[in-house]
Amino acid sequence: MFRIPFRLTAIAFASAALAGCMVGPNYTGAPGVAPQETGAGAFHRAETASSAAPQGHWWTALGDAELDKLIETALAASPDVEAAQARVRQARAGLRQQRANELPSGSVAGLYVRTKGVSSVLTGGAAVSGATTGSAAADTSSDNPDINLYDVGFDATWELDLFGGQRRAVESAKAGAQAYRADLEGAAVSLSAEIAQAYIALRDDQQRLALSIRNAQIQANLLNLVKQRQAGGTASELDVERLNDQLQSTRANLVPIRAQITEQMDRLAVLTAQEPGALDAELTPISAAPSPPAVVTVGDPAALLRRRPDIRAAERRLAQQNAVIGQRTADLFPKVQLLGMIGFGSTDVGSLLSGGSFTYAAAPVLQWNPLDFGRTRAKIGQAKAARDEALASYRKTVLEALQDAETSLSRYGRQRDAVVSLARVQASADRAAALTNLKIAGGTATTLDALDAENHRVAAQSGLEQAQAQLTQDYVALQKSLGLGWSSAAD
Repeated sequence: MFRIPFRLTAIAFASAALAGCMVGPNYTGAPGVAPQETGAGAFHRAETASSAAPQGHWWTALGDAELDKLIETALAASPDVEAAQARVRQARAGLRQQRANELPSGSVAGLYVRTKGVSSVLTGGAAVSGATTGSAAADTSSDNPDINLYDVGFDATWELDLFGGQRRAVESAKAGAQAYRADLEGAAVSLSAEIAQAYIALRDDQQRLALSIRNAQIQANLLNLVKQRQAGGTASELDVERLNDQLQSTRANLVPIRAQITEQMDRLAVLTAQEPGALDAELTPISAAPSPPAVVTVGDPAALLRRRPDIRAAERRLAQQNAVIGQRTADLFPKVQLLGMIGFGSTDVGSLLSGGSFTYAAAPVLQWNPLDFGRTRAKIGQAKAARDEALASYRKTVLEALQDAETSLSRYGRQRDAVVSLARVQASADRAAALTNLKIAGGTATTLDALDAENHRVAAQSGLEQAQAQLTQDYVALQKSLGLGWSSAAD
């Protein structure tokens, strides 16, 4: 009775000794990409930025409490983030399943059978075997005896992972779960940037609307003055028509600006998992677009590769595909399963658990299919090609990420220069308006001159406001290119 369990124990120890054998290539990390760039201590286009470590919650540097609230609300409730979180949970559940596949599986069953008319098959004390482990004895007091069979038992199977196929499956599932985690962080990066861009666009549109209304008022006053001069014979009808055309054009531009304001409000509502119109009362009061900090920190290219979620996701999927090669290679070798079963079977329920009713069975099962006509090797070839595809995708992701960061740095630096130039234009327009007012006080300029100077001043202010809003948009794009903003994503 004890020989078979002893042999099974010996087989188990032998399999444990072989457990270190894992076929297929071991993953040693992603290959180096763009060594000159990643080995440098700073980005090439970082003339206007610091190489110090950047801030994860970059939006707080803009100093806008309303924006902070919108982003935090979205990260906590966005359907995009929730969907990414669900994918992470699915992948982790799959990992748990693969780990469980390394362990034995078993089941417990109970059976009761009542049959009649099998006396020709059964003899007194004969064992009944088939789908159950029990035994039954015939009642010979009748030509067609009734037989009761009771059976309870436990059976288990365990596939020995001799060549590491199951361990490669766990390795693959783990890398896949980590890739989905990186996707979740990437969803947070994109969401925080999208909300900031929509919010800045909203504030810019509101400022443009206010300045356009102001400009329309000035142009209306200019038109009235020219009409008065026309009546006095000092202005022509052409002068009136030119000013009227300018006024009507300015008023016409108010319509799409108002539509854009409504669109951005609805966009922000949906991004924060609310119904369109839910933020109208909160966002209708006009506010200036936030300005980026005086010093922008960007880190270095090597830190970018470690931080950007899309790069980490691509690297994890490369590791996942590399492990699949080992899974498929293990199919070339024999598979060994240990089968075990213990139970109690009797025709009398009272003696079901007695020693005489105890039964067991144990056996190793060897499976091997050497004549698969190249099917397994074809699957190995597919796995290797998928690994090569993942490698190419990783290289492309790294290069595009570096390009994204360098382009964003360049664009941000150029836009800062544009803001400085337009600030000079604004200052010049302000001085011209002030000088015109002095000339009016001295009697050497007319009200028409003053309104014209004010019109130029408002136009310069509008240009500067839009340039400053674009600078903040470029700041947001830079933070996104650096892969920042994911640390707030709840797991």
